[in-house]
Amino acid sequence: METTEIITRTKWSIDQFHSEITFKVRHLRIAHVKGAFKIFDASIYTIAKDFTTARIDLWIDASSIDTGDAKRDEHLKSEDFFDVLNHKQITFTSNNIENPDSDGNYEFWGELTMKGVTRNVKLDLQLGGFANDSMGNEKAGFSVIGKLNRSDWGLNWNSPMEAGGFMVSEEVIISCDIELINLGETDLTMQLEPAALLKM
Repeated sequence: METTEIITRTKWSIDQFHSEITFKVRHLRIAHVKGAFKIFDASIYTIAKDFTTARIDLWIDASSIDTGDAKRDEHLKSEDFFDVLNHKQITFTSNNIENPDSDGNYEFWGELTMKGVTRNVKLDLQLGGFANDSMGNEKAGFSVIGKLNRSDWGLNWNSPMEAGGFMVSEEVIISCDIELINLGETDLTMQLEPAALLKM
């Protein structure tokens, strides 16, 4: 027999004007090419303001990739990389933020889906703190960094160099600066199975 439980959670939204999702990848083994995704949003809920309880559903418009070069961006949108005609979104879901230290650093685990492939990834998250803006809105700030192997998601294109090695590194460094807005408390209804009730 199922029953329901009402859990009060704090809802957060991304402040689009003060947030960014960027990346860089080594090119020709001597320098980095940098880029960003310009369109993204998320549904985020926490118990009170405890982000170790966060449930995060993030989506990114894959076609919003921007490296400052239109020709390169079109290549990145093609089947060689993100194949945006068939895979319009990049998604990340997580309810696993843990092991905070005294400096506000956390381990951040979640399921990252790109080009139809889903893999579990670990990122490093640092809580910048809480503050109110000039309009009285409470904000929370985060920095997220991590390293991915793009071939794990089927982004395999490369070109060999005459001197050996390949033109583009497989390692991609992710860097995100996110500012959240506290939208207040909301009640979420959860369906509980009998096994779950025994643990309460």
